[in-house]
Amino acid sequence: MFTSTPSATRIPPVCLSVCLSVCVRTRLLAPQLHIFLELWTHPAQPRDVLEANEPIAQAGLIQRISTSISRLYQHYLDKWTPHTASRWAFTLALIIGFMVRIMLRQGWYIVCYALGIYHLNLFLAFLTPKIDPAFSHDDVDDGPGLPTKVNEEFRPFMRRLPEFKFWYSVTKSTLVAFFCTFFQVFNVPVFWPILVMYFITLFCITMKRQIKHMIKYKYLPFSLGKPRYQTQENSSKPPAH
Repeated sequence: MFTSTPSATRIPPVCLSVCLSVCVRTRLLAPQLHIFLELWTHPAQPRDVLEANEPIAQAGLIQRISTSISRLYQHYLDKWTPHTASRWAFTLALIIGFMVRIMLRQGWYIVCYALGIYHLNLFLAFLTPKIDPAFSHDDVDDGPGLPTKVNEEFRPFMRRLPEFKFWYSVTKSTLVAFFCTFFQVFNVPVFWPILVMYFITLFCITMKRQIKHMIKYKYLPFSLGKPRYQTQENSSKPPAH
């Protein structure tokens, strides 16, 4: 397929001879003569604008694809947010499948131990109030405690780690640990009973400390709904038949 070149770059032999004679008569310098010879031997070709912008177009396409995938992923996460029971049932089944694989393959104990420590830290953050009463015990308005009087406003328990983020982190870490069991590089030989005993000891110590913290500052890490307080007048009335 022939491409058309601009008319200014087509120099016929007659014009070339005339230009050479003019250059000789007018004693033009060598650069001007070199320009004429370059135009004759290498005519200019039309440039394709799309070739210059091709990397930019590819980058924009990749960015649009990644944005659409992230939006679709976030859409399904938002749809699954109110289904708490089904979410935790799926995560529990995933953890059981991971433990069954560890027991059947007899390996990757260090991965299982690291996953247990990470889940324990997430669970402690789930039980801990967002504002630690140990640092703000004097400030009653900013404390995480629930109301105990009739005229006091109901304030639910504010967690340091919300329930959805707790579930999401547990599920994501379990999937990562399950993926690591397919590679022998993570199968570090260890004596697994020592890891089990150390994990049980660490769990008991941390939970004992957390329970003491709850008893000291009188809070529960669960909100079962808005409480209904009964006054002395209502409690003294006999029940209606």
